Amino acid sequence: MTVHKVTAPEPAGSPEAVAGFPAHFMWGAGTAAYQIEGGVHAGGRGPSIWDTFSHTPGMVRHGDTGDVAADHYTRYMQDVALMQKLGLTAYRFSVAWSRIQPDGSGPANQAGLDFYRKLVDELLAAGITPVLTLYHWDLPQALEDAGGWPARDTAHRFADYAELVYDALADRVPIWTTVNEPWCAAFLGYCSGRHAPGRHEPAASLRAAHHLLLGHGLATAAMRAMGRAPDNRFSIALNLDPILPDTNSEADREAARRIDALYNRIFLDAVLLGRYPEDLITDARSLTDWSFVADADMRTIAAPIDLLGVNYYRPARVAAKTPGAETPTVEATAGTPHGGWGGERSPYPGCDDIESRPAPGPVTASGWEINPEGLLEVLLRLDREYPAIPLAVTENGAAFDDLVTSDGRVLDQGRIDFLDAHFRVSAEAMEAGVDLRGYFVWSLLDNFEWAEGYTRRFGLIHVDFASGERRLKESALWYRDVITRGGLA
Repeated sequence: MTVHKVTAPEPAGSPEAVAGFPAHFMWGAGTAAYQIEGGVHAGGRGPSIWDTFSHTPGMVRHGDTGDVAADHYTRYMQDVALMQKLGLTAYRFSVAWSRIQPDGSGPANQAGLDFYRKLVDELLAAGITPVLTLYHWDLPQALEDAGGWPARDTAHRFADYAELVYDALADRVPIWTTVNEPWCAAFLGYCSGRHAPGRHEPAASLRAAHHLLLGHGLATAAMRAMGRAPDNRFSIALNLDPILPDTNSEADREAARRIDALYNRIFLDAVLLGRYPEDLITDARSLTDWSFVADADMRTIAAPIDLLGVNYYRPARVAAKTPGAETPTVEATAGTPHGGWGGERSPYPGCDDIESRPAPGPVTASGWEINPEGLLEVLLRLDREYPAIPLAVTENGAAFDDLVTSDGRVLDQGRIDFLDAHFRVSAEAMEAGVDLRGYFVWSLLDNFEWAEGYTRRFGLIHVDFASGERRLKESALWYRDVITRGGLA
């Protein structure tokens, strides 16, 4: 396995932009509440499924939890000041549902809303556009105890929660994302059990996927109906990857078709076309009769959105299992669509006869393939196969083993190279006619990386998890220069 090495950064190039971006392009970075906030008992916050999961022995590497994380709950003003220093024009963050409704239902906890009011006000004062995500995997534990996402009622509770947050912040937040990566929440959470709540129920994971989408539709409709800010934009963020057959054999190509249906098309077709793929419905007949899909559900799910968030990290390579053959080892990595599959339960319901295959070339510290052309393929596919809709890359980034020097610099040339390549294919996509409105690097801060704990660093900003000290990495300074010139040198 070839890991991209970190070296000292090259001298800055010419300030002239070679790969230009539109003047109003959103240059941002993203985070998720449980990964950075800490303060899990502060301000009346209730427990989420990630609190429970991370405190369960054996579920997270080294027994790490998000109890403190990057301590953003108390350091948010410092973090916004760093965003301003980098020149970010937008910041994508998520709201912790259990800060707003500690038990997942009922009236809003004003102390929780006040935290996000203060964060948003700080962002606006710094000239940074807030981009809010309502759900980034941290379901209130009380709702999981009542059935979780496989239970239809959870979708309705999500819409209620969305109304509370929207009522408090609609006048100051222009872009609203309902659900981040429903694939991970449904299939890593309820099929493979690699993520919270750690259930191994393939049939239930299909119900979870549907109810996450239904929650998206119900929440979007509820927020629009409030009429608070007519110019606000509504979106959903999907992790979308090319699914590549390991060989050109008919069996491997069929494996890729099945995984593409469960990974990409189940969500894209539902949100943008108002239906589930026919081949998926047929493939999953051994698990479900799809009776959980009510008559009006698909119309609700497919209500128009204003922006589609694209989260891209790397392609997936899959193959049909050969009976009796040993499954190749694929490094177990959490927070990733395809990591942790080798030797573990498949995250794809009904696909135990398909295996993940290792990357053929350089990889990140997470073992993820470095393949910027995959992002170009995703963007062009959306433009080619689905109704026209503005796009934003709402997550893209990489974990590397950053080098902290004796004088306090954080060298991460691998991340610079990674982002440079992905920015360039994004510019190429726009030249081909793709309506791309923004790019959010994952992540602003080093953070709690789900089941990998604190062993993977994705941040533009280095965090010393013992002291909380922040340092701008070389990639952050490079990104600042990209934003300043409006493109790549």
